[in-house]
Amino acid sequence: MDINQLRIGATVACFVLFMGIVVWAYSRHNLRRFEEAAMLPFEGEQQEKGDAR
Repeated sequence: MDINQLRIGATVACFVLFMGIVVWAYSRHNLRRFEEAAMLPFEGEQQEKGDAR
């Protein structure tokens, strides 16, 4: 086994890992959790606006 075969193996392993992350990120199972996490920075603003009125 030479260095080029190790490089090919590492490249394939990284690509498979990347594709797994993409599938996980776009799965419908995680959609609601990601939407809630995306709104976290704005929760403080809504509470502050509500307190000022």
